[in-house]
Amino acid sequence: MLLKILRKIISYLERKDFDKLLKSQSIRIGKNVVFKKISIIQLHPAANLNIGDNVTINSDNYGYHVNMHSPCKLMADKPNATISIGNNTRIHGTSIHAYKKISIGENCLIAANCQIMDGNGHDTSFDNIENRIKTKGNAKEIVIEDSVWLGTGVVVLPGVTIGRGSIITANSVVHKDIPPMVIAGGNPVDIIKDCSIKSL
Repeated sequence: MLLKILRKIISYLERKDFDKLLKSQSIRIGKNVVFKKISIIQLHPAANLNIGDNVTINSDNYGYHVNMHSPCKLMADKPNATISIGNNTRIHGTSIHAYKKISIGENCLIAANCQIMDGNGHDTSFDNIENRIKTKGNAKEIVIEDSVWLGTGVVVLPGVTIGRGSIITANSVVHKDIPPMVIAGGNPVDIIKDCSIKSL
C-alpha cells in the first residue's frame, strides 16, 4: 500500500515538473498535443522545440503494438539547436537529438525505438585517435518530409533528407538521402521499391 502511494506521489511530482517545463519560452506547442506518459525533454536555454497541432508523443507501452525500450527523448542541448515536429505527427518511444536542426514534417509516423540524431558526438580523429574522446563532432541538418513512415528501430544519421511519403523499413540505418514516395530499407539503407505515380 505504501509503495503504491509513493508511486502516485512520484508520478505527481514528475508531471508537475514536466508541465512546468512545457511552459518554457523556448517551447512552442500547438493545439491538441498529447503526451502519453512523461517524455524526457532536455533543452539548452537558447534552443527551440516547436510542436504543431494534433501531435502525439507516446512514451506509454500500454496499448501500443511494439515494445518501447524507453520513453521519448527530445534533446536540443546546444545553443540555437531546433527540433520541429509538424501537425498530426505521431512519435513513439523515440530519441531525437538535435545539435543543429531536425525537422519532422506533418502526418509522419515514427515507430518505437527509432534514433534520430544530426550529430555524431565525436570527430573521427584518425590523425590523433587518443584525442577522439575529447571531441564533440559536427552537425548536419536532418529533414524528414511530410507523411514519412519510419518503422521500429530505424536510425537516421546526420545530413539526411527523407522525401515526402517514403517508408523506411524496421531496423534500417539511413545514411543517405531518400527520394519521395519509395520504400527503403537495410543497413545501409537502399531503395526497395519506387512507389511514385508515373505520368502517362
